[in-house]
Amino acid sequence: MEKYENMLKQLQNGELKCIEIEKEQFYEFREVLVKHPLFKHFRGEAKQNGRLIYTYQEVPRS
Repeated sequence: MEKYENMLKQLQNGELKCIEIEKEQFYEFREVLVKHPLFKHFRGEAKQNGRLIYTYQEVPRS
């Protein structure tokens, strides 16, 4: 869990451009993501084979 919190922090700070999550990691990652205070700033995009790419946006989604 702490690994995902650090990844989200790095993404938010611009240290990472994106986070790639495999389908096996999704539920564990999502549990951390939805509790994050800036949850609506993270955008997930589904790719082939259940892979997800998360990016950080300055403007939160509605």
